[in-house]
Amino acid sequence: MPAYAVFIRDEPPHDPAGLATYQKMNSESVSAYLAHGIKPIVVYGAIEALEGIAPDGAIILQFPSMADAKAWYESPEYQNALQYRLKAANYRAFLMEGL
Repeated sequence: MPAYAVFIRDEPPHDPAGLATYQKMNSESVSAYLAHGIKPIVVYGAIEALEGIAPDGAIILQFPSMADAKAWYESPEYQNALQYRLKAANYRAFLMEGL
């Protein structure tokens, strides 16, 4: 059953340079993405709020399973990059199973 990692940024980053470092580290670890079967579904596309306030940005990544999603999130490659994102911007992140 596919699983999805959802990242929601409610406001602009307070450290754009730190976020750029995070994004660069992620793009350099393509092999880690491929190893976990990641398929980007949404990456900061246009947002139109239907209810509530629109977030500043959102990302949805598809994985083959919840186990694959957790393995990617807990991988050393992602954890090394994550520290920059956590310092640069406030996100909500969660994993969910699909149908």
